[in-house]
Amino acid sequence: MTHGTLLACTLAEAQRRTGTRDDTPTVAARLRESGAAGVCIVNARDRLHWLDTQHARGWLAADVKSPEDLATRAEAALAQGFVPADAILVACMREPDALPLLSWGEQPPAVPTTPPAPRRLDLYAIVDSAARLRRVLEAGVRTVQLRIKTPAAPDEGWRALLRSEVQQAVADSAAAGAELFVNDHWQLAHELGAPGVHLGQEDLLALGDGGRDQLLATGMALGISSHSLWELARARTLSPRYVACGPVWPTLTKDMPWLPQGLDNLAWWCRAAGAPVTAIGGILGTTQVQAAARTGADGVCIVRGLGPDPRETLPGFEAALRAGRADPLQDLPAWPHPTLPHGPQDPA
Repeated sequence: MTHGTLLACTLAEAQRRTGTRDDTPTVAARLRESGAAGVCIVNARDRLHWLDTQHARGWLAADVKSPEDLATRAEAALAQGFVPADAILVACMREPDALPLLSWGEQPPAVPTTPPAPRRLDLYAIVDSAARLRRVLEAGVRTVQLRIKTPAAPDEGWRALLRSEVQQAVADSAAAGAELFVNDHWQLAHELGAPGVHLGQEDLLALGDGGRDQLLATGMALGISSHSLWELARARTLSPRYVACGPVWPTLTKDMPWLPQGLDNLAWWCRAAGAPVTAIGGILGTTQVQAAARTGADGVCIVRGLGPDPRETLPGFEAALRAGRADPLQDLPAWPHPTLPHGPQDPA
């Protein structure tokens, strides 16, 4: 096997190559350790294939013609600039928006059961305090996220402040009839009666299968960040209230490695996600809100763009949202483009 290649094979072939009778995840890991940039063990279970790459590992639920066909298609996607995880996902897609499901761990991926959305998310304000949340609610925003990041060394004073902020946000959102998502602090959010939470993929992975089951058992609406095909393929299995697609445009709010999604990937997300999609990242003005709305996005996230007085800026953003939805984009590329830089310098 050439170092840095993508390998697709059966479990028997993987075991022959490693000289072991190890289980599927273990033998795939051995092949990665021997130099493969990505491994996909085809039909290790009925219509389930094990993926092991630098960025993602888990069970893929997809129709695969043969290991040889998958390898050929994956190498072609790799040549287009996709990292190995996404290259293998593209190779599994027989149609441009037929994205496979990907598990979070060694349990098979759950089939999505996303219920019909109660309403459109529309303009989605992300704020860092209950006071700011109250101002955007008073302006008329009806989808809000309270995002208070945990400091490096949280103390009891900070925890008490966080509890107070979440409690106030829950009360104010309920009084306004708004949909609230609390970022990260899902156990506290559930305890205080928040209707929804938003979690990033690293946080969801860190929960493990048991933690994710506990989260879903709360019944809270779940918003999930996604930046790549493998992240979207995983997010779908949790039947989310929405999936966030970003960054649509370059953003200074977070230091991230991702390439901008652009309107083409945002539109593709809206077709392939199987759940409402919110646009996020670099959305500062009405022109960007209108452009994002044209893709079919269910919600458009604004972090800084509402300014100090949302009552002044919100009417313009609402008009832009309506205008964009009335003029949907046409003739966009059928396939998504890569969202993570990939080249010879990347480790296998």
